[in-house]
Amino acid sequence: MTDLELIHSGKVRRLYRYGPGEILMVATDNISAFDFVLDTPIPDKGKVLTQLSLWWFEQLSDVVANHVLSAYVPAEFAGRGVIVEELQMVPVEAIVRGYLTGSGLAEYRQAKTVCGIPLPDGLTDGSRLPEAIFTPSTKAELGEHDENISFETLADSIGAELAGRVREAALAVYTKAEELARERGIILADTKFEFGLRPDGTLVLADEVLTPDSSRFWDAALWAPGGPQPSFDKQYVRDWLSKESGWDKASDTPPPPLPPEVVAATRERYLDAYRRLTGQELAV
Repeated sequence: MTDLELIHSGKVRRLYRYGPGEILMVATDNISAFDFVLDTPIPDKGKVLTQLSLWWFEQLSDVVANHVLSAYVPAEFAGRGVIVEELQMVPVEAIVRGYLTGSGLAEYRQAKTVCGIPLPDGLTDGSRLPEAIFTPSTKAELGEHDENISFETLADSIGAELAGRVREAALAVYTKAEELARERGIILADTKFEFGLRPDGTLVLADEVLTPDSSRFWDAALWAPGGPQPSFDKQYVRDWLSKESGWDKASDTPPPPLPPEVVAATRERYLDAYRRLTGQELAV
């Protein structure tokens, strides 16, 4: 095991001090759902998250700066680790939605809004929005729940100028990524970004980006608004937990272990997303 200093351990990632101004970010095979880290890992998931993020950072380098310094890491972290800049992280989940589903759908059905943003009548589960919307949320600690906030609340929290920069960057990244994904037969329904600041104030895209953990990926060939869409993300695990496992997600009881067939099917969804987007097989 590494003798590097562990400075943070999250739901999926571990951060180690690497050098002056440098962090080694390592993605594990852990999977989280409903704010729980499940007992059952998904083999090769960490490699998918890291390698897919690296691919996206390269595709998006002309849109916004990113935190990647090097993919050459100690051998024990090969494939799942990356050396990144140490940044002052902006305390917000920068969520962009291009399609109506999930918690946004529930709010829309009640108020014809998503995170307070008015939307037209006639939308249904899976509908494409007239334009992508920025719907930030708080970044909760492990075991706590993220909470949707208005742009005005975000501006009050981090300042109007920085909030505007985060919104502009998030929408620009989503717009390009959505086009690239659609060209490859995948709909990017929604996603969340994290940003940090360099000492000179430059806004930098950080953490993971556009992975099956941070995004909803749908099969464009099967897209049919009006109900749940076939996905390439961890929605499959959420569905099994909430519909088939017998677990009550409203309780404080941890979720049950995932059965082997759910683990295998989830792994294949992650690998398939990687294949479709990058056009390559993951080196495992």
